[in-house]
Amino acid sequence: MIIQGMTASPALATTSAAPIVTNRVPAVPAGPVLEGVCALPHLGVIRVQGVDAATFLQGQLTQDVLTMAPGEARLAAFCSAKGRMQASFQVLKRAVAAAAPDSEFLLVCSRDILAATCKRLSMFVMRAKARLTDASDELALFGLLGQAVASAPGAILALPPAGGVARALCVLPAGESPPPGVPLDVGLWLWAEVQSGIGRITQPTVEAFVPQMLNYESVGGVNFKKGCYPGQEVVARSQFRGTLKRRAYLVHSKGAMAPGDVVFGAADADQACGTVVLAAAAGGEWDAIVSMQVAAAQAGGLTLGLPAGAAIELLALPYELLEDI
Repeated sequence: MIIQGMTASPALATTSAAPIVTNRVPAVPAGPVLEGVCALPHLGVIRVQGVDAATFLQGQLTQDVLTMAPGEARLAAFCSAKGRMQASFQVLKRAVAAAAPDSEFLLVCSRDILAATCKRLSMFVMRAKARLTDASDELALFGLLGQAVASAPGAILALPPAGGVARALCVLPAGESPPPGVPLDVGLWLWAEVQSGIGRITQPTVEAFVPQMLNYESVGGVNFKKGCYPGQEVVARSQFRGTLKRRAYLVHSKGAMAPGDVVFGAADADQACGTVVLAAAAGGEWDAIVSMQVAAAQAGGLTLGLPAGAAIELLALPYELLEDI
C-alpha cells in the first residue's frame, strides 16, 4: 500500500485582502457518521504514459510535476490561455519498475469533463513521447473515510480531512473487490468533500474560475516557481499584483444547491456575486463551496439563486489563505 500526501503548503498566513469570514464553525451533523467505503462513479481517470509524460504535464498543469516522487499525489489545475480552469486533478505519479524507461501518471477528475479534457490535453502532445488515454473503465475508484483509510489495499491518495475525519481515494484494477469497510453513501462522501473546502471543477464550472478563485494557491494546487503552462501569466499576475477579488468560501443553507447555481448579496440585488462550485446535503440541510466576491462576503445578506432566495450562512474554512503579495 502506498500513501500519498495531499497536504496544503506548510507555511500559511491569513490574507488581509480576503479575510476568512466566520459565522459558524462547520461540524459533522449529529446523525450521519463519516466512516466507510463507497464507489465513486462520478470520477474518472486519465492515464498519461511515456518517456516524456512528466515533461509534457509540467508544461500543462499548475503543479510542479517534475519534482513528484513515485507514489506521490498532488492537486493541480489545467487552465486555458486566459488562466481559467478547464479541469482540476488529483495527480498521482505511479511507481514503475526501475528499469522501465516510461513514466506514468493518473489524473483523477470529474467524469463529466473527462472526455473533453483528455481531448484538449492531447492537442498539446505534438512531438512529445506521451500517450493520453481514458483509463476509467480499467481502474476503480473508491472513497475512504475514517478508519477505512488505514486498512485499504492498493494505491491510496490521502486527501485533506473533513471535520477532522481522514479521507482518501483508493485506486484498484477494475473488477477487484472493494476495500474493506462499512458501505458508505456517496452523498456523505460528497458532503465530506465539501467540508474540505477544496473545490473540484465539473461541467457547469468549466472556465469559470482562475485557480485563486478556488483558493488553489493556498492548498498546494499552484506552484509559482515552476515553468510556463497555459494561462501562467494570468495566474501569476492575479497573485503578485494583489488583484484577487474573489475567493472560495464554505457556506450553509436550508435551500438545495448545485454546481453552477448563483449567489446574490445585499450590496447588489441586480447582479450575482458568487457561483456554487460543489454542494451536498447532510441532515436535510446543504453545505457548499462558493466562489464569491470578497466584498460581497464581507457585506453579508447572502441568498441563493435570487435576491429573495434561501439565506446563505458563511462557515469557517478549514485552512488559512496565503497572504496576498
